[in-house]
Amino acid sequence: MPDTTPVPPDESPPIWQRLFDNVFLLLVLGIVIMLVVYTGWGTWELIAMPKGTLP
Repeated sequence: MPDTTPVPPDESPPIWQRLFDNVFLLLVLGIVIMLVVYTGWGTWELIAMPKGTLP
């Protein structure tokens, strides 16, 4: 009886498939992107805020 196991291809998966298969990398990227966006948004709001008048 011949061996019927499939032979793996010589080529590796594309870079995007390897990126999306890595769950921990996606988790870290999601946290970093969230922190950068919200920090930038908050900084922009503080810079754009008009100066308050003192009584």
